[in-house]
Amino acid sequence: MTAAPATPALPTTRPAGCPFDPPGNYAALRETAPTSKVRCPAGMDAWLVTRYADVRAVLADRTMSSRGASSVHMNPNADLDEEVSPGSIIQLDGAAHSRLRKKVIAEFTVRRVEALRWYVQGLVESHLDAMLAKGAPADLVQDFALPIPSLVICELLGVPYADRSRFQQHSATLVSTDATREEGEQAYDALSGYLGDLFTAKQRNPQDDLFSRLISGGASDPLTMEELVVLGLSLLVAGHETTANMIALSTLVLLEHPDQRDIVLAEPERAVEELLRYLSVVQWGVLRYATSDVQVGSRSVRAGEWLVAALNSANRDETVFSGADKLDFDRESPRTHVAFGFGAHQCVGQQLARVELQEALTGLFRRVPDLRVAVAREELRFKHNTLVYGVRELPVAWG
Repeated sequence: MTAAPATPALPTTRPAGCPFDPPGNYAALRETAPTSKVRCPAGMDAWLVTRYADVRAVLADRTMSSRGASSVHMNPNADLDEEVSPGSIIQLDGAAHSRLRKKVIAEFTVRRVEALRWYVQGLVESHLDAMLAKGAPADLVQDFALPIPSLVICELLGVPYADRSRFQQHSATLVSTDATREEGEQAYDALSGYLGDLFTAKQRNPQDDLFSRLISGGASDPLTMEELVVLGLSLLVAGHETTANMIALSTLVLLEHPDQRDIVLAEPERAVEELLRYLSVVQWGVLRYATSDVQVGSRSVRAGEWLVAALNSANRDETVFSGADKLDFDRESPRTHVAFGFGAHQCVGQQLARVELQEALTGLFRRVPDLRVAVAREELRFKHNTLVYGVRELPVAWG
């Protein structure tokens, strides 16, 4: 008898020499096996969905549960049967998810976010002043890319920025695929405890911030303390991790495409959408669990099976984005990308991320037109072991 072939591993290796491209065999999979079984680091098999149309269909399907949407398939220590916590806007489905989303969505509308643009502009200018005064070389991650979204989300939520080292450290552990289960639980407990104390203080002394409004604005349908903490944790971690990595990685891309910088300054909205598509920093996709039988492309997916919607593969689909592996700021309809996901769980803070990226990149290249990477590309360390892709440091110089 011939043994059945082993299930191939989920693609995780980026092509040599091009850190901005997703794993190299996604293109071949889209062509020959767009929905195929893979073995995930968490130990289970899942359907890897690589085509743009199929990814959108999976993310829009309400029968697909989001209970593992924090990319738990990448964690070898994952408990796939762990009960979803109350307040988890990322993992809850249906009415429970809609209830939470309605409580925060008004804070992230285009109108509300535009009102914050002046504040973001001020942060960009003050951090550039400090970086230029300190002199080169500078680490663009620590001096610019990380503090700006951290300050913005702290201001919006009502988290003291003086506590940033605590939540940034714990956030880094929570998005690491190398963290042990014990390390992840310790980071989660520490951040939950911190937020619990913060919410208790805001109950006694509410301020003009989102966390205070979540406490005081739910008289008819109040959130429990557990719900407040879990929801707050999701907003805090997601609110700075993804944008900080996008700012740094986008800067590196633009430093390697100097001919494109004028377009960024002239049309920042269009440029940012293309950068979001091209980089797709949520690098391992999002996990879904089929609660009923469903057809995905030509594949029959059974209830009880897992699926991984590969966002970075969908955003490189040539049938939707001509010349998809090229950074092209003249691309039509750039906002059709799925960098923020799609469907009911589409990123609630996407408008804020757009404004932060637009202001950070235009401010940086307007003030420092001769910015350059201060080390060879080979010396840069990329985040191959985190849920959100980026660079660990980005040494830059100017003048």
